[in-house]
Amino acid sequence: MSAPDTEVERPEVSIPLPETHRDAMRLGDEGYRRDSPALFAELRRRHGPVAPVLLAWDVPAWLVMGYSELLQVTSDPDLFARSFRRWNLFDDLPPEWPMWPLIGGGFASEAMLYTEGEEHRRRSVVFAEALSRIDQWEFEEFCQRASHRLIEEFAQDGEVELISAYAQRLPVLALGWMVGVPEEYHDDLVTGFLQLMGAGGDPIEGMARVGAICDRLAERAMKEPGPYVASHLAHSGLGLTHEQLSADIFITIIAGHQTCAGWIGNTIRLMLTDQTHTNALTRGRRSVTEAAREVLKDDTPTQIFAGRWAARTTQLAGTTIQGGDMVLLGLAASHQDPLFRPPGRPRERHHSRAYLSFSHGPHGCPHMARAMAEIITVGGIETLLTHLPDLHLAVPADRLRWQPQVLIRALETLPVTFTPPTISTDPLGDSLWL
Repeated sequence: MSAPDTEVERPEVSIPLPETHRDAMRLGDEGYRRDSPALFAELRRRHGPVAPVLLAWDVPAWLVMGYSELLQVTSDPDLFARSFRRWNLFDDLPPEWPMWPLIGGGFASEAMLYTEGEEHRRRSVVFAEALSRIDQWEFEEFCQRASHRLIEEFAQDGEVELISAYAQRLPVLALGWMVGVPEEYHDDLVTGFLQLMGAGGDPIEGMARVGAICDRLAERAMKEPGPYVASHLAHSGLGLTHEQLSADIFITIIAGHQTCAGWIGNTIRLMLTDQTHTNALTRGRRSVTEAAREVLKDDTPTQIFAGRWAARTTQLAGTTIQGGDMVLLGLAASHQDPLFRPPGRPRERHHSRAYLSFSHGPHGCPHMARAMAEIITVGGIETLLTHLPDLHLAVPADRLRWQPQVLIRALETLPVTFTPPTISTDPLGDSLWL
């Protein structure tokens, strides 16, 4: 969400800025977009594992970058609570604040994600059941067919921009099949998600666009039982209201879409630019799965997750956090912590899978959802490279630009060239990239 003040007119509003944040760094500027890892390293050098930062409109927050501190925050939902209604700035920010849609504002406030205590436990159990009802083999087969169909649209062109043509579209097809989204809504969902995340216009407009679709999906799910996540939630006995179901549909789709789209793009970029992967993969010694998991450690698309709110004044790594303060989970920054990445160890020898890209604790991403995200990402890339094994970047790697977002690290574009296949390739056939 780079320079959101220029995209959304800022009304006259006075936002209290505590003394602790007088000289804090502002997340989302050009330097952040270009090299967020360097900014995180600078914040760690200045402040240690917990740093004061500013969001859009200079809204103060605390960014937790320490690995053990993140485990502490995500494991203690009583102290670091999930509902934004605890925020001490809740009454100071108008509805136009561009990050409201990303922390639970608007219709998403009714989603399970922002509940606490017993309500969260009940709804999360039913959501996990809904995911477990999906046949993973059938889901994987559908993802392969969807990948194949998308690739056929550009396979004979010899060039394509992969983010818009593939990385953004494949997760919508896959998640739409899982949740129960008719294909007629797919393009509007992608447009709305990009707006909402600050990468394609007004986030409030994006929220309205996506919200209207989710309302229609909720109405359909309540009327028509079926083998979809939305239908299971609607008829599970939870007694969800229309607003709650609509919000859960929204969170389910956007959480999977934005992370998978970024994960696909970041992994392809790594495989096309990093000689370690390029040479090894060409010789068939490393897999797409290994590259994708390396991205979760070194270039995760979920670089910051918002948010938590301190239920009372507390100390975290020697920093005093006032009751009601916003706490941001610095997932990407935690992977730079020496506790996670011992100093002096070469990157290719750092094999830890204890990364926090899916967060942690009772509000972390469900395990079944993690598996499905990997099916979408790894399967999508394997199918792409099976069809187009001589994929190459169409521009120098240093000309690739990152989307203007604070929470998600994803490429704006990924232009590539390739030799059009002369015959249709079996999507399950052999490939040097597998």
